[in-house]
Amino acid sequence: MGTDMNTEAVALPLLPLRGLVIFPYMVLHFDVAREKSIAALEEAMGSDQQIFLVSQKDVSVDMPEPDELYRVGTISRIKQVLKLPGDTIRVLVEGEARARIEEFTQTEPFFAVEVVEQPDIVPSDGLQTKALMRSVMDSFEEYVKLSNKVTHETFASVSSVEDPGQISDIIASNVLLRLEDKQGVLECSDVAKRLEKVLVILGNEIEILQIERAINQRVRKQMDKSQREYYLREQIKAIQKELGEKETIVQEADELKKRLDETPVSQEAREKAEKEIARMSKMSMGSPEISVVRSYVEWILDLPWEKHTEDEIDLARVQKTLDEDHYGLTKVKDRVIEYLAVCKLTGGMRGNILCFVGPPGVGKTSVASSIAKALGRSFVRMSLGGVRDEAEIRGHRRTYIGAIPGRIISSVKQAKSMNPVFLLDEIDKMSSDFRGDPASAMLEVLDPEQNATFRDHYLDIAFDLSQVMFITTANTADTIPRPLLDRMEVIQLSSYTEDEKLGIALKHLLPKQLAKHGQKPSNLVIEAQAMRNIISHYTMEPGVRMLERRIADICRKAAREMAEHGRRRIRVRPGSLHRYLGAERYRRDTASERDDVGVVTGLAWTPSGGQTLVVEATPMRGDGKLELTGHLGDVMKESARAGLSYIRSKAEELGIDPAFYTNTDLHVHIPEGAIPKDGPSAGITMATAIISALSKRPVRRTVAMTGEITLRGRVLPIGGLKEKALAAHRAGIKKVIIPAENQKDLEEIPENVRKDIRFLLASDLDDVLETALI
Repeated sequence: MGTDMNTEAVALPLLPLRGLVIFPYMVLHFDVAREKSIAALEEAMGSDQQIFLVSQKDVSVDMPEPDELYRVGTISRIKQVLKLPGDTIRVLVEGEARARIEEFTQTEPFFAVEVVEQPDIVPSDGLQTKALMRSVMDSFEEYVKLSNKVTHETFASVSSVEDPGQISDIIASNVLLRLEDKQGVLECSDVAKRLEKVLVILGNEIEILQIERAINQRVRKQMDKSQREYYLREQIKAIQKELGEKETIVQEADELKKRLDETPVSQEAREKAEKEIARMSKMSMGSPEISVVRSYVEWILDLPWEKHTEDEIDLARVQKTLDEDHYGLTKVKDRVIEYLAVCKLTGGMRGNILCFVGPPGVGKTSVASSIAKALGRSFVRMSLGGVRDEAEIRGHRRTYIGAIPGRIISSVKQAKSMNPVFLLDEIDKMSSDFRGDPASAMLEVLDPEQNATFRDHYLDIAFDLSQVMFITTANTADTIPRPLLDRMEVIQLSSYTEDEKLGIALKHLLPKQLAKHGQKPSNLVIEAQAMRNIISHYTMEPGVRMLERRIADICRKAAREMAEHGRRRIRVRPGSLHRYLGAERYRRDTASERDDVGVVTGLAWTPSGGQTLVVEATPMRGDGKLELTGHLGDVMKESARAGLSYIRSKAEELGIDPAFYTNTDLHVHIPEGAIPKDGPSAGITMATAIISALSKRPVRRTVAMTGEITLRGRVLPIGGLKEKALAAHRAGIKKVIIPAENQKDLEEIPENVRKDIRFLLASDLDDVLETALI
């Protein structure tokens, strides 16, 4: 009955198994991650897919040596290989035959061995083998009845096997828990001895399972006893209630009920709170619901129901406060005063929500703080930058574990008032994802017609937000959703002029930094011209944050000089700035020194304010190609092509060879190519540069221009005129050509700039060329 197998040595790659033993006829999948094991696997897959699997003696060893491996294992065939995320491979193998290692032929990059198969030794006494098989099957059947680890389907499949060696292997793989026991069965070639070994192990396992069953029965009796004690405790509680002895939970419920009676909450909130308190008083001690109910009722009671701060709308005092806190910003202050004047006359704050829009560092947040200070109201700030979860605004429903109210309700609780000044900072930075759209949740918050009955998901009661003065801030209004923007009144805060920055620095920033660095105004003096140089050569920003940092740098270095050299007074002059701040970081734009052909000064708006933009055009022999360089955006390139088309259509009138586009290439370049540039406002600038280059007429160096051009030569309006005018003023430009439709924006430009610069209105390109070309 024995199996006739080849006993010659076979060379195979070896894969060490950790905590696993595979038997012949057994199908198993496992994960491979070790480099040596992967190399052995690849070697096997590259030949006949046969591999030798053997267990290592110590599962804690990561890189086993040959003497740390058992000598008997299983020749197996790889059925499937699946690559998992990372560097792990899942392998499906089927055991074929027992084998013993004769010798290791290599250890790197993987183990390779010569193995000899170990055929089953079947005793000649068939009756004894049958008796052993029957005993093993009876014991296995009893084991299946006692244990939940082996299914009846497995027992049925084992019963259908007739080979005694295979039966012992299958039972060993399903029953044995210890690696040593499984390895002992694997190393046993004598079928009778193998059956006896399995029979002994089954007997031990059955005895252990019977003991476990007895233990479980005792534990169940103890549980029945615990349930009996629970019922007795419940009876004790009922007795205590009849005797008037209140438990802790009832006492807490009474305290909450007393607080509720003393708090002027709305009728809806009172009904909900009373219902929850009644539910809480009926709960058993230790119930997790107690803390949830208590927290909910306390949130209702902690809200500032009917608590208001008295508005002090003294317009003169508000104006004084705003002037003390902020330099410049005349239009913004006027708009705020107008808003408060209307509120004073109407007796309420219902109306549009103010939205301050402007570049970073121009004082949007601090203006809101000053309004609260002037009114005598509480001030709370909520940053919306990066908020992408609707629950941040409206809270989580109480069905979720750890649910809390949204940040709107939390901030009102923090303000301890029903009418605070509520700043929603960076409202343009909100985004949405699978958790909802917070901008949509803000629609109800910022709508005066709806927010009187705002419902937070956690509280689920109407709360009045109509008396809250909401103020929002944004760097740009373009990314604010249109329905949300319609609920707000936008007030633009433009970049500061150099004179405004000088005033802010001398009046606010320098005193603040001197106090912060432990110095008096008499210890450190920064001359006005030195401060101007800091603004123009060491900062480039629309606001004053970087300017404050540079002033702080000077204060620190001055403090060190005073400490090291004992100086009591330091005066910072323009010539000594290098010692405190190093080399100049930014250069001031200046007008060209001479009138050049094909070189025009344009004006551009950037997030850091306005700046001049030099456009150069050069004609070359060619076939009419137009080359545009300088990191230009698509809109800017389209403006250049539109200008060139206009020039071709008017070539004779402009004094240019009509056939120039057939024999001339044009290269238009805008220096500082590392900086991205886009927008249509350089259209007339590029067109003028091309016309100058083709007609050989120089461009006046004291003229700058901005405007969009059409195919018919019309000059269309642009934005950011104030910032562009300030840039032209810094560069020493005397004339600025602007679109005629931008005439209405001239009143926004500071008076000192309008005195030094002559603004020329242009309706079409002819007006531009008449002024710009010599």
